Amino acid sequence: QVQLQESGPGLVKPSQTLSLTCTVSGGSITTNYYYWSWIRQPPGKGLEWIGYIAYSGSTYYNPSLKSRTSISRDTSKNQFTLQLNSVTPEDTAVYYCATQEPNSGDFGSWGQGTQVTVSS
Repeated sequence: QVQLQESGPGLVKPSQTLSLTCTVSGGSITTNYYYWSWIRQPPGKGLEWIGYIAYSGSTYYNPSLKSRTSISRDTSKNQFTLQLNSVTPEDTAVYYCATQEPNSGDFGSWGQGTQVTVSS
């Protein structure tokens, strides 16, 4: 069973870069046939998919966030990382990493989520 754990700062100042890491255990980000995804949920709102890095290393982003988003990976540590630039208070949310099935698009395993607040 794949397990995921998010880590990173809980407070980011406006205009700075939000950086979160997802550490994967029980599976490999290069051999498991998944899209390794980031999703967020702002307070009082629904889930918003941010983007993914595939087992192949290719990436795909939500068009509404694409200009500010980068997802990369460290295969030696079995981790993948989200960077969101030029954040505003509207980026305040609980951020999750998760596995996504390429064929169905269904999400499978989720991390527990990490709260990120954008505030000066």
